Amino acid sequence: MKRILQLLFIIDLIGLCYGFYIKTDAEAKGNLFIGLSLVLLFFVIMPLFIYHRSKGKNVKDYMLSKENILKMREFNDSKDSKDSKN
Repeated sequence: MKRILQLLFIIDLIGLCYGFYIKTDAEAKGNLFIGLSLVLLFFVIMPLFIYHRSKGKNVKDYMLSKENILKMREFNDSKDSKDSKN
């Protein structure tokens, strides 16, 4: 999956650069390449990247719930008490 994302990203960058390069000669074709590259980036590569990075992680660990707020307060209180001893 990592190699596929890297390959798609490189293809996207090449398409984007090519679009800006030919925009000086043929504006419509250059805008087409730039637009397609951005669509590929935001609607294909970005969701695949997010899925790849979040696979296997528990979403509840990152949500603010009463339990997690209490854990954060306990952690900060214990950290403050350690600092005050020094």
